[in-house]
Amino acid sequence: MATLAERGRFDGAPVDLADGYVHLSTAAQLSETVERHFAGLCDLQVVAIDLAAHGDSVRWEESRGGQFFPHLYAPLTLDSVIAHGPLERDDAGNVRPPVAA
Repeated sequence: MATLAERGRFDGAPVDLADGYVHLSTAAQLSETVERHFAGLCDLQVVAIDLAAHGDSVRWEESRGGQFFPHLYAPLTLDSVIAHGPLERDDAGNVRPPVAA
């Protein structure tokens, strides 16, 4: 969140820049995404955004297992963030989406 908070935008991680879009997940896809791509990393932040704020820059595209994921073909902007916080898990080990304060 530091880069997003400091710059007001996030252009993407290296994988996003290589693919040409910012990879996003729904709340239901979040735990699997974290396990698959961020296992073992510390100090992760989770950001919930208003997809509608990005308009036509968001495309729902088929990915792993036939699931559709939101992909953002523009920088993620701070004004679209509705909640954020450190990655936390519930008692079952699932990632909790952040809750707006």
